[in-house]
Amino acid sequence: MAEEEYQTITPDYVNQLMQPSDQFWCSLEHNVYGLEFTDFKIRSLDAGSERMLFDLSAGDMPSPPPPEILATGDAGRFIRYHFGPELLDIETIGTTLEFINGPYEVHNFRMIERHYFRDQLITSYDFTMPFVIPGTRNTWEMIYTKPLLSEEWKEALRSAPWEARSDSFYFVQDQLIMHNRAEYNYGY
Repeated sequence: MAEEEYQTITPDYVNQLMQPSDQFWCSLEHNVYGLEFTDFKIRSLDAGSERMLFDLSAGDMPSPPPPEILATGDAGRFIRYHFGPELLDIETIGTTLEFINGPYEVHNFRMIERHYFRDQLITSYDFTMPFVIPGTRNTWEMIYTKPLLSEEWKEALRSAPWEARSDSFYFVQDQLIMHNRAEYNYGY
């Protein structure tokens, strides 16, 4: 999408999306703050089964993006996670996102993350960090309570690798500055 083709995307707009995006809604140049994600961890917070599920700094690697994404300059903002079926039984997960802020203050850094399966919205999360100091390394902890899924839904998710998708929209003072997309595999 050419720079002049991007439209103004607001938090209200993305909160109305009912299916995953098939494009990126802003260019890499929209990140005028120089925010850069450096590490990411996902862990189970369920009592009695606390454990790390994915830890980039420990060497866990996501699955490669599909060829059509690899052929573009967008591979760095598209990720595939192969979690396996056990993640479907976890009720609460925690994520830790480490990032570096560039030279400017960031006010109201907001992430809206929408999860879909076969073009149907499953759940949506909305987190805000009120202020980020310029030139700093930061850790953002987010707790997700997952929706309860029937055994029928779990089986559908297990049998459909990469059909579960999400969009993560990052705003500063309600201006879209980053958009990442992901796909998930819950199969064996």
